[in-house]
Amino acid sequence: MNIWLIAAISANGFIAESSGQRSLDWTSREDLEFFIQKTKEAGVVIMGRKTFETIGRPLKERRLIVMTRQEGMMAQMEGVEWWSGRVVELVNKLTEEEVRSIVIAGGSSIYSQFLEAGLVTDLYLTIEPVLFGTGVPFASGFDRMNLTLVEVKKLNQQSVLLHYRI
Repeated sequence: MNIWLIAAISANGFIAESSGQRSLDWTSREDLEFFIQKTKEAGVVIMGRKTFETIGRPLKERRLIVMTRQEGMMAQMEGVEWWSGRVVELVNKLTEEEVRSIVIAGGSSIYSQFLEAGLVTDLYLTIEPVLFGTGVPFASGFDRMNLTLVEVKKLNQQSVLLHYRI
């Protein structure tokens, strides 16, 4: 199974300036277009509750699974599935369903869990031309990983997309 981690990050490695900030506040239109195209290609998107709250709605033409530790937060919403178990269990369930590709769409805790479990096959990082003095780190808590650069793509005059294989 392909498990693609997609993140837009500042030039100094943050995914947001503060918790709850929408990435659309500081990322490029081209990054959004890449996100939409890649998530539609995969068909399944996994994100954390806090990331979902910044969007606040299902994603058209994609299966959306929202991870949360707060089972009381798992309100019924058409087009949204909720998961409170471990990431390995979720991937096993999706494998049994013969899902071929998944996008991990944030936030930091979810990125960290998938990286720590060794489940991510590809990393797509959009580097945006901004520095945050403080912010939400991309991910943490996992052992060193060596990456293989697959592609560098200039999205516009300022933003670059890096594709790595793990």
